[in-house]
Amino acid sequence: MLYIGIDLGTSATKLLLADEKGDIKKIVSKEYPLSFPHPGWSEQNPEDWYKAAIEGLKELTADVDKSSVAGISFGGQMHGLVTLDEHDNVIRPAILWNDGRSAKQCEYLNDVIGKEQLSSYTANIAFAGFTAPKILWMKENEPELFEKIARIMLPKDYLAYRLTGAFCTDYSDASGMLLLDVENKCWSEEMIGLCGIKREMLPDLYESYEKVGVLKPEIASEIGLSDHVIVAAGAGDNAAAAVGTGTVGEGMCNISLGTSGTIFISSESFAVDRNNALHAFAHADGFYHLMACMLSAASCNKWWLEDILGTDAYAKEQEGIETLGENHVYYLPYLMGERSPLNDPDARSAFIGMTMDTTRKELMQAVLEGVTFALRDSLEVARSLGIKVERSKICGGGAKSPLWKKMIANILNLTLDVPAVEEGPSMGGAMLAMVACGAYKNVSEAAKAIVKVTSHVEPDPALVEKYNARYETFKKLYPALKDVFAAGM
Repeated sequence: MLYIGIDLGTSATKLLLADEKGDIKKIVSKEYPLSFPHPGWSEQNPEDWYKAAIEGLKELTADVDKSSVAGISFGGQMHGLVTLDEHDNVIRPAILWNDGRSAKQCEYLNDVIGKEQLSSYTANIAFAGFTAPKILWMKENEPELFEKIARIMLPKDYLAYRLTGAFCTDYSDASGMLLLDVENKCWSEEMIGLCGIKREMLPDLYESYEKVGVLKPEIASEIGLSDHVIVAAGAGDNAAAAVGTGTVGEGMCNISLGTSGTIFISSESFAVDRNNALHAFAHADGFYHLMACMLSAASCNKWWLEDILGTDAYAKEQEGIETLGENHVYYLPYLMGERSPLNDPDARSAFIGMTMDTTRKELMQAVLEGVTFALRDSLEVARSLGIKVERSKICGGGAKSPLWKKMIANILNLTLDVPAVEEGPSMGGAMLAMVACGAYKNVSEAAKAIVKVTSHVEPDPALVEKYNARYETFKKLYPALKDVFAAGM
């Protein structure tokens, strides 16, 4: 049988078709626009996601025996606020995970309600990207639209709703809304009250690998699939990527270099970072994880190459960068503000240390190193909690670069295990569909059977020492500029 994983990303939806052994039959990608109506804002039209998914499903299954398709599931960009009225019309463009407009609402939640109180409700504190602050922003700034809300959902769950009619979400994705009591896996009545919404506005909760429905007959007919195709709840993109890389069980780690950058540490027990610098979320395997998320990772590389240099020759621009650990230029990667561990929507990007002899290659190198130093900021928080991380899986578009992987191994002092398949969220979605359809009894069994590691990147002690010294300088840069950023530049 065949299974489909749909990765609903920020710039495109990627769809993957695989059999129960994890052998990929086809991959399709459909792009759509991203809107920045004001500085620091980020929005998309949910209809674009749906059209991309339908077109992608048709293309993905065009040349296969459609009767062999058994299940579909998702990995999706997290935190986005999708609001529907009583007639299921989208009320306004979705406010995305990397949108920073809710700084005022976060200050209210963290400082007035209090971080300790929030953490007791949800195991997390407010970040501008989370969903609850967006709801409060809409309530305060668009009251006429807020009053129309009948359903609140996350991006991937909008696809599930359109495909099946099931008003659902999963625990991993719901963890990032600041509305879920993560430890007890139920909606927080306190947070529902604080946001001024009703319980019936929120979807039913499922484990990521649970069946939520089947394709609507009219959708199945349009695509050419059976209306018995099972649809599983799916997971937030990072949890789905963790499944796709085999990061399940106790103490496993995955680094994802996508538009955002994440460090994901899985656990079989619930735990909270006492300073809430790391997110305490449910995992797609039925257990829990700690996660750090920086807002701009591979997107910094994309911005530098395409918007500034005007090229899409990613590999060519990295050619000739051979002397590592000695670059005199630093880069702060805060193009959209920053989440973990700074929690500062006012943070901005900057090159520091340029001189008359600074070269294009050194700036390119600084971008890659700056993103990696920022990832280390979060890893240091995990290490301060006594969590021993010595190796990690790695996935995402940025992980295709041998140079960047070498930097990550040495700046973070980790052995990197490179999976044979780097299609993290989409493969994770397909694996969740397999579990929902009974091909595997649980996510751990699927991961052990499917995920294979083909190579490793080991840190070089001499290079680790050089980068340790440079990281000490990097740590001083954001604090030195924080007040400048806060003043609005």
